[in-house]
Amino acid sequence: MTRLQTPRWAWVLTGSGHFFVESFALIHTLVHCDVFVSKAANEVLRMYGLKLDFPDTMRVLHDKTASAVPVGGFYHGDYHSVVIAPATSNTVAKCVAGISDSLPTNVYAQAGKCRVPSIVFACDTAPELETMAPGGMVKVYPRPIDLENTARLKTYERTEVVESLAELTAAVTRRGREVADLG
Repeated sequence: MTRLQTPRWAWVLTGSGHFFVESFALIHTLVHCDVFVSKAANEVLRMYGLKLDFPDTMRVLHDKTASAVPVGGFYHGDYHSVVIAPATSNTVAKCVAGISDSLPTNVYAQAGKCRVPSIVFACDTAPELETMAPGGMVKVYPRPIDLENTARLKTYERTEVVESLAELTAAVTRRGREVADLG
């Protein structure tokens, strides 16, 4: 990977469809951003008919290596912030357990090791939720373990867990201002 001069956002797409289209649209509001696309996210992109068409200031990094090679940029200061949105219950559980065996969980782990703040838009945040699926709205009932993992992740250092699109937008806006003030 090419070394970068301007630290940027690292946005991770997982296999969650919960506010996927809206999260995808929010990426387009950023200027310098690398989009990390998991294998499951590739499937969701196809389900929603979305294309990875971003401006030249963005790079798309796919989950194609066993060791998640694209995360090496964290050690060179390439990233100022991580956003995992939307985050599946699987990704949240692995982050809580310290498992980093996929592109999303490797990004989260390396961000933590390099003290880069993370914003996680967890999809399982209440005992009953309505979410948009490719065929329309559906009701989902997160398991108690999913809710526990989301609550546990909220206690992790340099991790902000958001529970709604409005909270995600506010967190990204706030972090953008913080980064601008530092620069």
